[in-house]
Amino acid sequence: MTDTAFVEFDRVQKSYDGEVLVVKDLNLTMPKGEFLTMLGPSGSGKTTCLMMLAGFETATHGEIRLDGQEINNIPPHKRGIGMVFQNYALFPHMTVNENLAFPLEVRGMEKSVREDKVRRALDMVQMGAFGNRRPAQLSGGQQQRIALARALVFEPELVLMDEPLGALDKQLREQMQFEITRLAHDLGITTVYVTHDQTEALTMSDRVAVFNDGVIQQLAPPDQLYEEPENSFVAQFIGENNTLEGRVKAISGGIAEVELHDGRIIDAKPVNVHNPGERTRVSIRPERVEMNTARLPEGAHTLEAEVQEFIYMGDIFRTRLSVAGNDDFIVKTRNAPGQTRMEPGQKIQIGWLAEDCRALDAA
Repeated sequence: MTDTAFVEFDRVQKSYDGEVLVVKDLNLTMPKGEFLTMLGPSGSGKTTCLMMLAGFETATHGEIRLDGQEINNIPPHKRGIGMVFQNYALFPHMTVNENLAFPLEVRGMEKSVREDKVRRALDMVQMGAFGNRRPAQLSGGQQQRIALARALVFEPELVLMDEPLGALDKQLREQMQFEITRLAHDLGITTVYVTHDQTEALTMSDRVAVFNDGVIQQLAPPDQLYEEPENSFVAQFIGENNTLEGRVKAISGGIAEVELHDGRIIDAKPVNVHNPGERTRVSIRPERVEMNTARLPEGAHTLEAEVQEFIYMGDIFRTRLSVAGNDDFIVKTRNAPGQTRMEPGQKIQIGWLAEDCRALDAA
């Protein structure tokens, strides 16, 4: 914890049955104004953490603090937190204006103040002309904008979002990702966002907390998370990833020599392996594999590969290879002038820079 922490989880645990912990000793701090995404598969504990912060679930153990104040026993409506759900949760019998005015009315604000705040919140999400419509008269994207405006209307310092874009189509979803991020940063709002969509997490967040089995596996900015995964789970969960199984043969000068099951040797950066003989799963991103081995440094190990499939995807070429027993080894190359299109059955040599290939835990 630091003096600048705005949101704090201090040794927080959650169990629904008194036996199994769905959140295990969570320690997490957020400064004001940060956009943090909790990312993970279903059942990993991310939504439970969000619900405990909102006050809809109670922590079994530990403290949750907001701006230095413990909030474990403060009811949700007194925490001053804005909330956006996937199902919008708009009142169907109220107009848009009435939906937005409701949380202000609960807080005892005068009518003139309510009207001014509602107008400003609708303008933020470009929905100022829809104030007299009811939710049923709006599209899904418009309803989501209204739900966002309602969360912002009382000017909270913290906004929580639980998979708010899950019901939208791809194009609208991408547009709303940009708008939510822009609004959060323009207004200086601290945001906790829950999703299982890794692309959404990478494009929107200042930092991403990757959850699995009730534990944060890694907490880092998006680029670090993608390029420097700390374990096999994060490497597999974030983005596309090639893996090869083997044993550490030697570690020297920050490079691990890994012997694959077929006896061939590759270079990797040792991340959470330490000794010769350890089993490891090496991880290499498809765009970091080099098919022009002349570009590799002298002495770099290369592997023979056989082309299984070539897929034209417009801006990129996607080539599926058979490499050291893995028939789904993917290489992505940019569709650039002079780029070679591979043919199935073609034998080629591939390699990579050692720092782009990570020797991770074999679990």
